[in-house]
Amino acid sequence: MNIDMEYYKIFYYVAREGSFTKAGEELCVSQPAVSQSIKILEENLGTKLFVRVPKGVKLTPEGEALYSYIKRGYEYIRLGEEQFRKMLDLEHGEIRIGASDMTLQFYLLPYLERFHEKYPGIKVAVTNGPTPNTLSLLYDGKIDFGVVSEPFQAKAGIRFKRVRKIKDIFVAGSRFGHLKNKIMDYKDLKDFPIISLEQNTSTRKYVDEFLKDNQVILNPEFELATSDMIVKFAMRNLGIGCVVKDFAQEAIKSEKLFELQFSRSIPERSICIVYSRHNPISKAAGKLLEILSIQQER
Repeated sequence: MNIDMEYYKIFYYVAREGSFTKAGEELCVSQPAVSQSIKILEENLGTKLFVRVPKGVKLTPEGEALYSYIKRGYEYIRLGEEQFRKMLDLEHGEIRIGASDMTLQFYLLPYLERFHEKYPGIKVAVTNGPTPNTLSLLYDGKIDFGVVSEPFQAKAGIRFKRVRKIKDIFVAGSRFGHLKNKIMDYKDLKDFPIISLEQNTSTRKYVDEFLKDNQVILNPEFELATSDMIVKFAMRNLGIGCVVKDFAQEAIKSEKLFELQFSRSIPERSICIVYSRHNPISKAAGKLLEILSIQQER
């Protein structure tokens, strides 16, 4: 049985209003057109759906059975259309983002605050993890976009834009005060306990590659999951911490830590927005990318 869904729509309105005329007014069609559509539907189904009563029409038992299903289906469709409209109007929706502690704290968070003030109905889900995890989520289509730090290698189809410079430094507390203002060589670090991030992070990879280019390989005494913990360990004089400067800025300003000086600084790198040209971007996510001043390339 292949019946035009428009006939079921007309049937729904006639049953709901109890009148061919009122249904026609709701649908902006003539009463004869409504009557003809119901007649065609009844012929296709092989049964009467309505009987006339003094004030209009009422459903037959067969019509009642059909209406119980059509009503649920049609009202779900209307609900879906309403939710879809709200998504287009940015009243509802969801954005899925992948970001590390660093990229969230020192780049993304102020933009999320601004976005939430403007579009409070949009849910923002942030999956926290290092750059490799964020890229994996992007490949699988589980996030709309990611905010990662260099270096990273991405598959074909991934687009990125550098949005903020960051700098890696070594910091130490009072136990290592004799190193303050001393110009050091990176090979000197081998004589001290080192605190660093775990090996599965882009930050650790970047610093390790830089040191390797300078003929230095370090074996950290402490490998931690977050940069905040590195700062805390360094403040307790457990070693010399390798960290993005933003994390240690407050401790340096309050003189709880100091930045070690080297004859050559570790080159700056960038925080990047990454997205896939293969994955559809929701209107809400697209609007946030606009706020981030990211023009998507297709």
